[in-house]
Amino acid sequence: MKLSTTLPVLGLASFPGIPVQRPYYAEHLQTHVANFPHVATAHAHDFYLLLYVTAGHGTHTIDLVTYDLRPGSLFFIAPGQVHRWHLSADVQGIIVFFTADFYLFRYPENQLFNYPFFTPAQLPVLYLVPNETELYPLFARLLAENTTAHSNQAEVVRSYLHLLLELATRHYAQPDTALPTLSHSEAQIREFGRLLNQHFRTHRTVHAYAHLLHLTANHLNAVCRQRLNKTASSLIHERVVMEAQRLLTHSAQSVAQVAAALGFEDASYFSRYFRKYSGQTPEVFRRTR
Repeated sequence: MKLSTTLPVLGLASFPGIPVQRPYYAEHLQTHVANFPHVATAHAHDFYLLLYVTAGHGTHTIDLVTYDLRPGSLFFIAPGQVHRWHLSADVQGIIVFFTADFYLFRYPENQLFNYPFFTPAQLPVLYLVPNETELYPLFARLLAENTTAHSNQAEVVRSYLHLLLELATRHYAQPDTALPTLSHSEAQIREFGRLLNQHFRTHRTVHAYAHLLHLTANHLNAVCRQRLNKTASSLIHERVVMEAQRLLTHSAQSVAQVAAALGFEDASYFSRYFRKYSGQTPEVFRRTR
């Protein structure tokens, strides 16, 4: 089946003003909307998005389901989800983008994918009491940190994200009724992400994941291109390299030990693989951290 590729899939590079190579972004919602008016139309992202609304009203449609947008609403959007909004002129809030690699560089590999609000068929919004004082101050601090030039800015932003997601989980309650079924391709991309996170140490081919998903490799690639604007193969390699970078940065393991931990029998082959997909050898990457 041929899939449509007309739906925009935006990456961080689609938003001029974000420093090159920075895997996160935070801005006042009203400023973001003024700077990028095209985001009001239906589109998807290849990153995660958090939206905290403090004033104004409107609607926010995510995967064909429309939600009320009002003060105290906190939305969670995972890569590949399609969304659009209609906002009042007086809307205010804070919007945050971040890539999976950015978050998983520090925190456990299953954690991001298991948060309830990023789980298929669960509500992607929390309706908090307006002017609550637990989560909003963290959003405000994250936004303020994003404007500083400290050498450890990324670590501080990552820590605020972790706190926000953990505290938001406490507020999350299972809905009384199930949401409308996800689109078929959305369900497939979510399941691919879950399987990739589970098997990236042992499975590094598109065919292996396509088999687990009961799809052809061509169809899996088409779904990934449609939803994330990337091939399934590139997503697999990105996941492996990200884990290697985390081990090289945060452990004292040798390159050979890192290779073994990631399922590579030959350390030399691992080094070539890492260089091919990151642009540096493991040794150079470790020295420059």
